[in-house]
Amino acid sequence: MTSQSILVTGGAGYIGAHTLVELVASGYTPVVLDDLSRSSMKLMDGVKQLTGKQLSFYQVDCADKTELRRVFGLHPEISAVMHFAAFKSVNESVEKPLLYFRNNIDSLLSLLEVMQEANVNRFVFSSSCTVYGQPDRIPVTEDAPFKRPESPYGATKQMGERILEDAVKAWKELKVVSLRYFNPIGAHPSGVIGELPIGVPNNLAPYITQTAIGKRSRLTVFGSDYNTPDGSCLRDFIHVVDLAVAHVAALSTIDQLPSRFEAFNLGTGVPVSVLELLNTFMRVTGVNVPYEIGPRRPGDIEKVYADPSKSNRALRWRTKLTIEDALRDAWRWEQNLAK
Repeated sequence: MTSQSILVTGGAGYIGAHTLVELVASGYTPVVLDDLSRSSMKLMDGVKQLTGKQLSFYQVDCADKTELRRVFGLHPEISAVMHFAAFKSVNESVEKPLLYFRNNIDSLLSLLEVMQEANVNRFVFSSSCTVYGQPDRIPVTEDAPFKRPESPYGATKQMGERILEDAVKAWKELKVVSLRYFNPIGAHPSGVIGELPIGVPNNLAPYITQTAIGKRSRLTVFGSDYNTPDGSCLRDFIHVVDLAVAHVAALSTIDQLPSRFEAFNLGTGVPVSVLELLNTFMRVTGVNVPYEIGPRRPGDIEKVYADPSKSNRALRWRTKLTIEDALRDAWRWEQNLAK
């Protein structure tokens, strides 16, 4: 067990909050920073309930270097940073590209500059499988070339990784792990924290659960003519708790990795179609979800799923939870929200 302090940006968000629980369980002391523009203190309250700890929290925009310096000054014991603070909707990024470039790149640059001033040199970055574009070969490995991204969101993640690769060349003490998420779904098994979209969900699982509970009239499946077994997009859905555990694994192994910038796929390696996920939800919960088939959506990739063998080997991590687990947990969370 360790008692290191870890700065967690975007910690009041979906993946950030689940990672806080796993960090505390592994003996770390998270210091949480979030501007609450796309997140909620409801998840921080849930983290407190699950961990029994009141974590240090600062409502700060990651692009604000003055405020970042203040937080680092108040917590000189911070030894690493986990950076979750980015806008993440593929669809919204197509509609508002400048917002995504400004937020996702500015926050990363500001954070790195202030980290360097504070001599904090271990960094875990939230990246995405969108960096691969539509890969030539699947399952996709970490050495697959970056294709032209299908969305501004994907472009910000490619740029973020490029910035970090160049930063480790110039800043000799810096060590970076970039975690390329596939499709996180689910909630904490307790139902105390989960995905909390602001407004209409951009992700599939909360749209399914909100439709199932009656918040939405019906779900639209975008595209039925893709070159996949049932015509809908193929994805690699990973339980958010497995994803959170991988962040702790990355932090605990960062000093032993062969190079100072390492990227890892976080996925199951099992392709699941959008229609398959929807039908699985209805099967495991017994709840009907009205849906319709709509046109393809701009920015969507036809099929992508991970080869997670590098993560399994180097991080000594592998997924343990199923999509059935994830969908049951997501439904439990949705029902708790409705109480």
